Amino acid sequence: MTRELALGLVLLLAVVLIFVGVLAWRRRGRRDSGITAPVGEAPAGATETSRTSGLYVATTRHGDALERLAIGGLAFRSRVEVTVTDRGVALDLTGKPRIFLSTGRIQSVAQATVAIDRVVERDGLVRIAWRADSGDVVDTYLRPQETSARVLADAIGATLTSRTTSHTPGSDT
Repeated sequence: MTRELALGLVLLLAVVLIFVGVLAWRRRGRRDSGITAPVGEAPAGATETSRTSGLYVATTRHGDALERLAIGGLAFRSRVEVTVTDRGVALDLTGKPRIFLSTGRIQSVAQATVAIDRVVERDGLVRIAWRADSGDVVDTYLRPQETSARVLADAIGATLTSRTTSHTPGSDT
């Protein structure tokens, strides 16, 4: 086999793999098109309780940390500014509109070690389980950089605890 033929075969294989990857991602996007992230600002009067920056890792199906969802605004890894308020959590991903997860949407918050292809020290990620508009429960994974995952999880958990004492049934804020 000549060097030119080998190069041609490698390039052809690369093009085929890229094409298959694009088709697979488009298929995943169609599959997940019914799941949307709640874009918007915190309600008027919301009080900020903490703020930290870090990395947005992924959003997956609830309980399946290896099944990435192609949700608009949450499809790709990014830097994130996380703002915890008494009404929920705001996620500001680089170049994307603000996503606000109200306390009525958030099901639980915990620490995690694995999400998609990210493995960190024990309990180094924050997992927020929340309900999308479609009713699906999904998990969003964050890797805080300015503070520990425990501190961020506790700040969000405190918001959820206050929700149970002052939240009116049927309210989403």
